[in-house]
Amino acid sequence: MVDIDSGSGSSAPRKRADARRNEKTLLDAAAAAFITSGVDVPVRDIAAKAGVGVGTIYRHFPTRADLIVAVYRHQVEACAEAGPTLLANSSTPHAALARWINLFVDFLVTKHGLAEALQSDDAAFETLHAYFLDRLVPVCAQLLDAAATAGEILPDMDAYELLRGVGNLCIGAGNNPRYDARRMVELVIAGLRLH
Repeated sequence: MVDIDSGSGSSAPRKRADARRNEKTLLDAAAAAFITSGVDVPVRDIAAKAGVGVGTIYRHFPTRADLIVAVYRHQVEACAEAGPTLLANSSTPHAALARWINLFVDFLVTKHGLAEALQSDDAAFETLHAYFLDRLVPVCAQLLDAAATAGEILPDMDAYELLRGVGNLCIGAGNNPRYDARRMVELVIAGLRLH
């Protein structure tokens, strides 16, 4: 289901608005199913949650790897797009940074089985880590720079190091009910504040 945007002079197909909405619904349903049941959840469960037939999923995503990659990219994009919005709508840059890091934590701790899938030999997963870094490190850097410029945090914080540290704090969060990754990350973000 594609529509050619003839007004732009581009020959690349563009999805119609309803096709984009349908795909978003499908990806959101798959993401929710991955959170509750892991990436090996039966496709029929994802289809039921999305309100579509199994064939619709396979028409959009011929393999499970295609679906996993699409969900991952969809969630990375949502996290990346949230950064500038939070910066524009939060009371302070530090508040925007804290809220965005919370979204990032949600992204990380809800990836049941994704780490194992990403370690597989499937070629579809090869570029995901670079994509993740290319999209999220600049957003984090923008938030850190805004908070530093406002005099709210230490200057010269490295976005990659912060994301890596947050990621390390989130490892194993699903395996130990006594460990609260979000609480540990809140301490890190609070520790960045100058006052």
